[in-house]
Amino acid sequence: MKRFFIFSVMATAVFSCLYSRPIRQAKDTIQDTTLVLPESMTANLADLLHDWQIDFAGSENNCDAGQNVVYHDTVYSDRLYRLPSEMELSFNHVVRSYIEMYSVRRREQVAYMLTLGDYYFPLFEEMLDRHGLPLELKYLPVIESALNPVAVSRMGATGLWQFMLKTGQGYGLEVNSLVDERRDPYKSTEAAVRYLKDLYSIYGDWNLVIAAYNCGPGNVNKAIARSGGKQDYWEIYYRLPRETRGYVPAFIAANYIMNYYAEHNICPMKPNDFQALDTVHVNQEIHFGQISEILDIPVNELQRLNPQFKRDIVPGNYKPYALVLPTKKMIAFIDKKDEILNCRRSTYFAHRLDTDRYLKGGSTSVGSDGVVYYRVKKGDNLSKIAKRNGVTVAQLKSWNNLKSTFLSIGKQLIVRKDAPPPSSADSKEQYAEVREDSIQRISREVNQYYRVKKGDTLGEIAKKNGVTVSKLKSWNGLSSSKIAIGEQLIVGKTIEEVSDPEVPSSATVTEYKKDEQSSDVPEGSNVVSEYLREKIKASGKQKADNI
Repeated sequence: MKRFFIFSVMATAVFSCLYSRPIRQAKDTIQDTTLVLPESMTANLADLLHDWQIDFAGSENNCDAGQNVVYHDTVYSDRLYRLPSEMELSFNHVVRSYIEMYSVRRREQVAYMLTLGDYYFPLFEEMLDRHGLPLELKYLPVIESALNPVAVSRMGATGLWQFMLKTGQGYGLEVNSLVDERRDPYKSTEAAVRYLKDLYSIYGDWNLVIAAYNCGPGNVNKAIARSGGKQDYWEIYYRLPRETRGYVPAFIAANYIMNYYAEHNICPMKPNDFQALDTVHVNQEIHFGQISEILDIPVNELQRLNPQFKRDIVPGNYKPYALVLPTKKMIAFIDKKDEILNCRRSTYFAHRLDTDRYLKGGSTSVGSDGVVYYRVKKGDNLSKIAKRNGVTVAQLKSWNNLKSTFLSIGKQLIVRKDAPPPSSADSKEQYAEVREDSIQRISREVNQYYRVKKGDTLGEIAKKNGVTVSKLKSWNGLSSSKIAIGEQLIVGKTIEEVSDPEVPSSATVTEYKKDEQSSDVPEGSNVVSEYLREKIKASGKQKADNI
């Protein structure tokens, strides 16, 4: 009993001594006032909330947030030591400064990151475990990007794991104008784990690996050489770039705060909901706006779930891509895929397949049926377009169903049609003279129109109106099957006879061969005769063109 009492007194004395002053180690002597904070620690919280795109409105916390509690150095040291970690999570005054950073100045950011961790950490742990790496590395993106998948550093490092362009591409991450897989949580995590594994095969020390992850193996090798070959992070500390010195301490502090946040009265912010998610492979070009309109999913939610698509476009016509959707919307996506793909396609995808026509006479193009089209530009009018294409204004108005000469910029006009060759009986040029008490009858085409509704396709419209798709394309100057909601299409044509409004109602036509005109035409009527000849001539040509 006496021996047990003596042991208890000694243990109490040692414990009291341990918690009354900091543990003195060589590493504790580091005092660095030139630290450069990781960018994730200087990010504006409002900007992070925008990029995270998670709805925290009306969230309820499971704990009561209070003031931060400051502990003795030995408490921090002991807590870090007790963490079940393969990595050395040692304590010193630099580590303490980062713990204070998280627990005091960035405590609100920590509250949000704890919630984001529920989403990201299981993914990180799965990848790390698959490759046999310490699970504590899941906290690396906390200091790299503040768990922001679209974070971009001043140097251009991007994504949760902050890959530089060349490094990311070296580990198989695709980066182009529409896709940046450095922002893909799944693919970037797999690439980061492989990179960390390769670095460990070089250094065999996790602190040096983390330093090399931040500043590159070249800078770590230089620090080792300048220190005489020392292989300990803390012994080469002052040989490292300023931006990297605080990197390992910040990582250790992140491990501390993400495990002991409750001891500092930090409460995780709970979002309204975390949905079950599923993945579908898309092999056609599709825009988030199309998915949003048909499936009623907000575009910002699609952006949050698929941050790798930089312009809200999945370029599935280039190669298949994985698209993440809420599980409850997956069946609807599959069922309505065609409707989604055709939804306002001309609005969401304005890229032209072929611009060769611009090199062959401005903005003209030739359809498969031989019809020549022209897109109206600024400064154009019907007279100029007619003269340029060797046709009349009347023909342009007829071919394009124009009721006036007004043109809007960008409108596509039919400017030429291949007319059948004239018969031998009509090979001579003809004029006409007006005679009273008769009426000139002409025929004209009357178009039937249809306004495109949601869900329509060119094939369905053609079937409903008893015509072919090629006819619809020809009548409406379409070079593809893309149609937009609200677009007005010609779906039928009928022929009807009407009086020519520009020929006097009491007139008939007598034909004369060229150079055989009667000399009995009253003097002074030449101007009227010439005018009528031109109109009838144009009318005859128009009828031939419409055959």
